[in-house]
Amino acid sequence: MTTQKPPRPRIGRRSLVIALAVVAALLVAAVGATEAYARHKISSCISSAFEQQMGSGIDVGFGARPILLSYVDGKVGSLTVDSEDNKFGPAVGMVVHAKFDDIELVDGGRGGGTIESSTADVTWDNDGIRETLGTMVSGVRSSASTGVLTLDVLGGLAQLEVQPLVRDGNVIVETKSAQLLGIGLPTDLVQGIVETFTQSLQSYPLGLRAQQVEVTDDGVNVHLSGGKTTLDSAPSGQQSDFTC
Repeated sequence: MTTQKPPRPRIGRRSLVIALAVVAALLVAAVGATEAYARHKISSCISSAFEQQMGSGIDVGFGARPILLSYVDGKVGSLTVDSEDNKFGPAVGMVVHAKFDDIELVDGGRGGGTIESSTADVTWDNDGIRETLGTMVSGVRSSASTGVLTLDVLGGLAQLEVQPLVRDGNVIVETKSAQLLGIGLPTDLVQGIVETFTQSLQSYPLGLRAQQVEVTDDGVNVHLSGGKTTLDSAPSGQQSDFTC
């Protein structure tokens, strides 16, 4: 009597292809989930650091470079930051869209880091300008055709006309006209308004400096850019908010 070994089951090509496809799909899903987690974690830690500089809540977006690589080499690549209702210096109500390139973290952010370059666009509408200038100004109008803003002062009885300009990376505000019924306004009043206006357009974080200013019919737009900037580490003995 002879016994025959049962034939080994054969794996068909189709079954092998399906199995490999399932494994590949699982790997893609796992990598995708890990990448999503990494983006959320680094987004949170970067948000904390940038919010300290920008004075308001921000939304962070990343470039095409996988964030998982940041855990290996400490480089984030590029990111965008969108923020509303920023408070730069005395200014309130500024809206910012910024892009930071070639960010490199030291020791996961515990040792700070660097930003190689950056750009930003700031929008400041007339309502925000009026709120910033407080009780000194009761109304603000701007004209794209003239590049001039008209500020109502002394309860609207007088008008102060100013024009923002860029010089050496800073925005300055020039007085074009300041009169009440043909009589010049008090120097202290004009100087106080212009100084507050100027400080609001010069207080930018992370090494950003003004390159262009534009008066629109709705307010003021400022284009900024920055070179290499250092992200400070936490003081000795303190936990850094910039830890990824």
